[in-house]
Amino acid sequence: MTRANKRHLYLVILEIIIVIIGLVYIYPVFLMFMNSVKPFREVVMDVIALPSKIEWKNYSYVMDKMNYWSLFLNNVIITVIGIAGIVLFSSFTAYIIERRPNRYTNFIHTLIITPMLIPFQTIMITLLKVMNVLHLSGSIWGLGIQYWGFGIPMATFIYCNFLHTIPKEIDESAKIDGASTIRTFFSVIFPLLKNVTITVIVLDVMWIWNDFLLPLLMVNSSAKTKTLVLSAYTFVGQFNTQWQYAMASMVLAIVPSIIVFILLQKYIIEGVVAGAVKG
Repeated sequence: MTRANKRHLYLVILEIIIVIIGLVYIYPVFLMFMNSVKPFREVVMDVIALPSKIEWKNYSYVMDKMNYWSLFLNNVIITVIGIAGIVLFSSFTAYIIERRPNRYTNFIHTLIITPMLIPFQTIMITLLKVMNVLHLSGSIWGLGIQYWGFGIPMATFIYCNFLHTIPKEIDESAKIDGASTIRTFFSVIFPLLKNVTITVIVLDVMWIWNDFLLPLLMVNSSAKTKTLVLSAYTFVGQFNTQWQYAMASMVLAIVPSIIVFILLQKYIIEGVVAGAVKG
């Protein structure tokens, strides 16, 4: 067997393995969609069987029961606030760190990205007490602000690596023309960060929109402040679980983030690769 044939064989085997892994991850999602249009009896009898009759009324019932559009607006507000803060603060912070390297900015860089290594479960009780003191718990606006602290470390890390590839001569040219540091960043540098910014947005939208634990701690006390994912657990009880409605509510909760991912997926690889390449 020639080297070219061996290489082709390895690529085919690799593709088969990737497809199998993909199917393993997709199958539970397929089951969720399938069981969301079954009657309760069929879900209980055989969860992996195809539905004998598609029950679209499950979705209309769930949308009415969970007050879908009100909770959808909550998700939008939380996600927009979180994404806006993460993109703004992390991009500008990364710009200062990369353009002014010294022991102070190096320390700040280390300090910012260190929280990536700390599990959320170790600080959630302390966080809840602090948010109560600051009156940010029980508020969707407060929840959106809290995502800044959890999203900025990773976003700053990605932006720093990408900014390292942008020549500093661009900044020098802007300063010669009289632009300030802030003007240089927003007018010259930030437009060059398009791909990596879209990557950060997509990844954080998928995270914030579908997050469960932080909303459970912060906004679960009132039906008006719940998120879509939290509301899905309305149909899960200790003694009786309406599985068909629970599955339908989860589908309604995750579909918007999936649509965002599909529409912007072409930018993800470009941004991740660009953010991973140094000098």
